[in-house]
Amino acid sequence: MSMHRRMAWLAMLLLCAAAGAGAAPLKTRNVVLLVSDGLRWQEVFTGADPLLLNEKNGGIWDKEDELRRRFWRENVSERRAALMPFLWGTVARQGQIIGNQARGSIARVTNGLAFSYPGYNEMLTGHADARINSNEFGPNPNVSVFEWLATQPQFRGRVAAYATWSTFHDIFNVARSHLPVHSGWEVPYPGSAQPTEQLLNRLYATTIRFDEEDLYDEFMQVLLLAALPREQPRVLFVGYGETDDFAHAGRYDLVLRSAHAFDQFVAELWEQLQALPAYHDQTTFILTCDHGRGSGPQEWKEHGAEQRGSENVWIAVLGPDTAPRGEQAGGPEVHTAQIAATIAALLGQDYRQAVPEAAPPIGTVIGR
Repeated sequence: MSMHRRMAWLAMLLLCAAAGAGAAPLKTRNVVLLVSDGLRWQEVFTGADPLLLNEKNGGIWDKEDELRRRFWRENVSERRAALMPFLWGTVARQGQIIGNQARGSIARVTNGLAFSYPGYNEMLTGHADARINSNEFGPNPNVSVFEWLATQPQFRGRVAAYATWSTFHDIFNVARSHLPVHSGWEVPYPGSAQPTEQLLNRLYATTIRFDEEDLYDEFMQVLLLAALPREQPRVLFVGYGETDDFAHAGRYDLVLRSAHAFDQFVAELWEQLQALPAYHDQTTFILTCDHGRGSGPQEWKEHGAEQRGSENVWIAVLGPDTAPRGEQAGGPEVHTAQIAATIAALLGQDYRQAVPEAAPPIGTVIGR
């Protein structure tokens, strides 16, 4: 029996066992998928890398003693909590975190390329596609779980995506899916007369750009926080890009600052949604990355088939239907491809009926 079939069998067994035991109906009515592009499992599980906390290897412009004060602790548990306090506080206590290779918890992409477009396609459609071998591939021929859910009556008009990278228009194939995808440097409020919206329009239009295709995370966060109370989507994708951008630039200090900011952005979204009746105790967050990176004084900057370890990722889940098992040790290997069916299963939907080639849900995060 192949690894894929064994994983499918295990997921079905777990879900059927829960149903057979008379488990209560799932409480999740909303799912938010949040991605920090290219954020390594090493930083997530061990915090700041001592090999890179210097100018020679980490390209650090910050004062090293200030960076160490903020993010360095001798104890690994304290160090990773200093970097990502929401993940290692709320999520670790109330949810599950998969992918610490040092503890035998393995999470990987299966596309064999370990860069962004193939990773996001795998994550969103449930399977790798050998045709997608470039970030400039163009419109995605595959239907994502977001597009599929948007065709279901209960989710129609309640699916949305916010991302810093403009390529998400192609990844979600907006021309075909008609999903509302807010990405890149597009001016968010064209023609608005409201002062705050005019200010944001001006910042989008005039800010000097680090990357022409990738908006700053904070700009997207402001737009998202303003939109959520009004739009109240039931299925939401949020893609942050700075952790990848600054790693490619060789600025480890900014990688750490961006990883910390990502954690705070997630906490901010969680708090805002929990304060809304439609989301309170009815929302599951899935946190992950689209690929890993290499290791060592140089390879950490890049990722792909040539950078060993780039296939390794991490996945965290927080929600009313996920048992609070914290950081995982051992267990079956988990793949990015399983995220699509997991999103659907949490919402009581079977994505694999529509897309049989999709990987099964992550059974360990569904059902208490």
